[in-house]
Amino acid sequence: MDVMEATFLQSFLTTLEQWPVWYRIAFVALCLCVFWIVERAWPLFKLPYASWWTHARTNLSLLFTTMVIGLVFAGLIVGIIDWGASAQFGLLYWFELPLWTELLIALLVLDLMAQYIVHVLLHKIPWMWRLHIVHHSDTRVDATTGTRHHPADYLFREIFALLAIFILGLPLAFYLLYRFITIAFTYFIHANIKLPKVLDKTLSWVFVSPDMHKFHHHRDLPWTDTNYGGILSVWDRLFGTFTYENTESLRYGINVLDDSTSENLAYQLALPFKADSAKLRS
Repeated sequence: MDVMEATFLQSFLTTLEQWPVWYRIAFVALCLCVFWIVERAWPLFKLPYASWWTHARTNLSLLFTTMVIGLVFAGLIVGIIDWGASAQFGLLYWFELPLWTELLIALLVLDLMAQYIVHVLLHKIPWMWRLHIVHHSDTRVDATTGTRHHPADYLFREIFALLAIFILGLPLAFYLLYRFITIAFTYFIHANIKLPKVLDKTLSWVFVSPDMHKFHHHRDLPWTDTNYGGILSVWDRLFGTFTYENTESLRYGINVLDDSTSENLAYQLALPFKADSAKLRS
């Protein structure tokens, strides 16, 4: 990368840091709207909505709870970043690297820790799975499903992101860029869209593709315990959790949960704390 390119990258990152909060909220809304439109134009499945709005309302209500948590964590993240800068603490402070290399390392580590690793734990540790089942209980996976996280589930994701920031000593711009990429990918891979098979499969060699992620939402094991990646598919390939099959056999939800509860917001919020939720794994 020459001096001009490095200057452009630095200028872009600086601009990103200066974006007001409403720009970031608008980005979320824009991504969601774009994939709403796309999934209606090229749907993978004709989803049997009793009411599209009832389905969307449940998932968007959960989005509101995670945005509140995100605002709380924003203060913690800025505090950790400021402390790391003043103490010169973190791997990126200890090694002199080009800006683009530092950014690439940051995105890779954040994707590994705050997407892949925490996602595996949410499936493998029983009490964490109780929280994560809310995401998997959606029987009509579409763009809004990307926003469907129990508040406590989202809390753990933010903790792992905070840990990555602490270890690396990330600047705020790196983290913000990662969040914007994550938001776009979240709606992309959950959207009920049908890409040309060749394109989807080609994307899946490096990135998480829509068809690839749909198998993670299959109601039956072992499919539910595959394809944990958020942005990159390379982690699933590296750790042996990658699968790619024909989407015609897909059925969403959880195989030991009543599908009729999928859009009941009160039920979903209480689900992790129900005595029988420990059985929601078969």
